[in-house]
Formats: sequence, structure tokens, C-alpha cells
Amino acid sequence: MLLYKTLHIIFMVTWFAGLFYLPRLYVYHAQAEDQISKDRFKIMERKLFWGIMTPGAVLTVLFGVLLIEYHGMSYWLKMKILLVFILALYHVWCGVLLEKFKTDSNSHSHVWYRIFNEVPVIFLVLIVALVVYKPV
Repeated sequence: MLLYKTLHIIFMVTWFAGLFYLPRLYVYHAQAEDQISKDRFKIMERKLFWGIMTPGAVLTVLFGVLLIEYHGMSYWLKMKILLVFILALYHVWCGVLLEKFKTDSNSHSHVWYRIFNEVPVIFLVLIVALVVYKPV
């Protein structure tokens, strides 16, 4: 169980690193005016999404599922699973935005991405609070 918990935490940190950084790249990409910068951001965004974020998300969920057998389905865990599900939808939304940038069809401003970038912070706070306090 401790191995699963360790790997769950490691991959969660990896996933959140991407969730924090990718929207920040989108802020800069939305501000970019020259093609060289836009092309560079496309490469960085693709590598971050597919090489770090998505494997981190999949492995976080995998090791989380393996931990369920040790914790059962308590209230706090059900709430955590709900939040992780919503966070996974945010992750997918990041992928949709990635495709929009890839095809040069982004319609959002850098200000919108600055706000969008704050969403994972809310989920991190809520999820960590649930895990630490385990409300009944």
C-alpha cells in the first residue's frame, strides 16, 4: 500500500505541474505575435500535454484506484473522486485548447488564460483538504 501511495503522490505532483504550467504557456502563446514564437509554443505545449501531463494523470488515477481497496468508499473519498473527475475534464479541456492553438484557431485572450490558469489551484486545495481532514 505504501508503494501505491508514494507513486500516487509522485504522479499527482507531475500532473499538477503540467496543469499549472500549460495554461501559463497558453497565456504567452496568446500574446505571441511572431510565427517563430508561436511554433515554439506549439512544440512546448504538445510535449508538456502528451509527455508529462497525460501520463501523470493516467498514473495518478491508476494508483488512486489501486488505493481504494485499502480505504473503502468513505464520504471524503467519494468527494475526492468527484473532484478528480472534474479535474480530468479540465485536463481534457486543456487538450481541446491545445488543438485550437495547433490549428491557429485560438479565440481566447491572454487575460482569459490567466483566469483559466487558476482553476487547478482551487482543486488542489480542495483535494488536499479532503485527504488531510477526511470528513465523515
